[in-house]
Amino acid sequence: MLIQGATVLIGNGARLDDGDVLIEGGKISAVGTALPAPADAWVINAHGRVVSPGLIDVHSHLGVYPSPGVSGNDDGNEATAPVTANVWAEHSVWPQDPGFEAALAGGVTTLQILPGSANLIGGRSVVLKNVPAVTYQAMKFPGAAQGLKMACGENPKRVYGDHGQAPSTRMGNVAGYRAQWIEASDYLREQKAYQASLKAGDKAAAETKPPKRDLRLDTLAAVLDGEINVHMHCYRADEMATMIDMSREFGFKIVAFHHAVEAYKIADLLAEHDICGAMWADWWGFKMESNDGIQENIALVDAAPKGCAIVHSDSQEGIQRLNQEAAKAMVHGEALGLAIPPERAIRWLTQNPARSLGLLERVGTIEPGKMADVVIWNRNPFSVYALADQVFIDGVLQYDRAHPRLTPRSDFMLGQPAAPGVLQ
Repeated sequence: MLIQGATVLIGNGARLDDGDVLIEGGKISAVGTALPAPADAWVINAHGRVVSPGLIDVHSHLGVYPSPGVSGNDDGNEATAPVTANVWAEHSVWPQDPGFEAALAGGVTTLQILPGSANLIGGRSVVLKNVPAVTYQAMKFPGAAQGLKMACGENPKRVYGDHGQAPSTRMGNVAGYRAQWIEASDYLREQKAYQASLKAGDKAAAETKPPKRDLRLDTLAAVLDGEINVHMHCYRADEMATMIDMSREFGFKIVAFHHAVEAYKIADLLAEHDICGAMWADWWGFKMESNDGIQENIALVDAAPKGCAIVHSDSQEGIQRLNQEAAKAMVHGEALGLAIPPERAIRWLTQNPARSLGLLERVGTIEPGKMADVVIWNRNPFSVYALADQVFIDGVLQYDRAHPRLTPRSDFMLGQPAAPGVLQ
C-alpha cells in the first residue's frame, strides 16, 4: 500500500510535507517523497490530509470497566486487600466492550489496560492492539511486557481507611509499599539461590523441595528483576519524589507517573530519572490531591530537557479524542511562549507512550521496519474538526469512516440502533 502526498507527522518531532508512506507485509517499508508505487500496490491519494502513527493510550480501563457500566461488569479493582500484585488485568478484559470500537474511530491502535487505583499495588497491566477479537489473547500486543499498576495518595488510604483498615494515611501507604518490597527482595534472593544451586549441580539442592511459589511475590520479584516496570497513579509532586526515592532504595523502575497533575513542579526531576508524565489536559480540582493542577502541565513537562510528556485518557470518552486533549495542551503551552508545532505534539500520543511501554523499537513513529499502525486524518489532527478517515493496524484497514459497514462491530452493539446523526 502506498499513501501518497500527505503531510506526514513522523512521530519523532519531524514532519514531511507532500510525503509518501509505503507499507509492505504489515510494516513501514519506506517514507519519503515521490516514492514509486509497486506494480500491485493499493495507492491512496492523501493530498490535503495528514498521516500520523497510530495513537497509543497508556492508561485505559476499557474491557475491565466496559459498557454497559453496571456492577456486573466492574472488574478493574480487586479491592480485597491493599496489595493484589497477584492479579492480572488481562483476566478481566471483555473484548466485546464497544469502547474499543469508539477508540479505534479516534485513531487509537494500542492501549495499556490497567487495574484500577483502589490498592497500593493493584496488579499487572496488559498491552493490547485495538483489533476486533473474541478473546483477550487475540488482542495482546505480541511480546509486549506487562506493567505493574501502583497507586499513591488518596485512593488507597480512603478505600481502606474508611473501613478501619490500613493504610489510612500517606505514611501508612509508604510503609505498606516498603514492607512488600522487603518481602519480595527476600523471596527473589531465595528463588535465585535455589536456581543457582541447581545450575551448579548441587545434589542436595536437587533433592530439596524448591521454595514455595507465591503469585503476589512472583510479580513483585519480576519488578525487582527488571522484567516488569511500574506505572504509578500519583498526583502530587512530593509523593512522586517519595516514590522515586523508594524506587532507588529497592532497585525497581518507574516508567511513568499517571495523572501527575503536579508534574510541572518537578519536570526536571522526572527527566533526570527518565520518567514520563502521563497526564490529562485539564482535569483538576475533583479531590484535594488534584487541586494544584494547571492547564500548562503537559507543555511544561515536555519543555524540560529530555522531558517525556504523554496525553492519556483514563476515560472511555476521553480515549475517543486524545488528539483534541493534546490540542488543549498545545494552546496553553503556546500561550506561555513555547513553540509546539503539530510534529512535536504528536509525540505525546505516539513516540512517548511507546517509549514508556518499552515498544518504541516497534511502534510509535512512522519509520522503516516498524509496525504499520497508521492513521490518515482528514486535516490537522489538532483541529477540533479533525476526524480519522482511515486507521490501519499492522497494515490492515481496521476503520474506514467512508465505509462504516466494513468496520467490525462488537457483539454487544449488533442490532443496537445508532443515535441520531451517527453513521450507520
